[in-house]
Amino acid sequence: MIAGLHHVQIACPAGSEPALRAFYGGLLGMTEVTKPAALAGRGGAWFRAGTAEIHLGVEEDFRPARKAHPGLSVSNLDTLARRLVEAGYGVVTDDLFPGHRRIYTTDPNGNRLEFLEPLPGDGLEQGVRGEVDRDPQQDAGHHRDQHHAADPYPRALGLATGPVRYGLRVC
Repeated sequence: MIAGLHHVQIACPAGSEPALRAFYGGLLGMTEVTKPAALAGRGGAWFRAGTAEIHLGVEEDFRPARKAHPGLSVSNLDTLARRLVEAGYGVVTDDLFPGHRRIYTTDPNGNRLEFLEPLPGDGLEQGVRGEVDRDPQQDAGHHRDQHHAADPYPRALGLATGPVRYGLRVC
């Protein structure tokens, strides 16, 4: 049966490959993967970092994915957020995913991307998702409080925290 996730396919418009290489390869530090000869003529580009692989494929009637997105694990969310902001990309934070700090941005074509970093000390960085008898509501509140206390984004980058969608606070 299913053994893992090989890659995530994200659509892109024809001709956007140079911007994708600058973003995924340059800004995010992913390595471009040579596409097989049989697929290279279709355009797009493939990138890999760690166990994550993203295939960007040309779609004739391209529309950016604003809801569907890959969630990529990172080891230094603060550095990534600063790099994105310095490069002119918007960064949105939220604290709704227990055990993690996370941000959202978009690639050069407007596709939504999520980056997550496990909070230290709760076992999630080793892949442990918690015991059955834990109260998820209590855990969510604990992580939310811990996140706000240590969240560097509003001070360092002038960003809002809490439930935020596309730069607007959700009420």
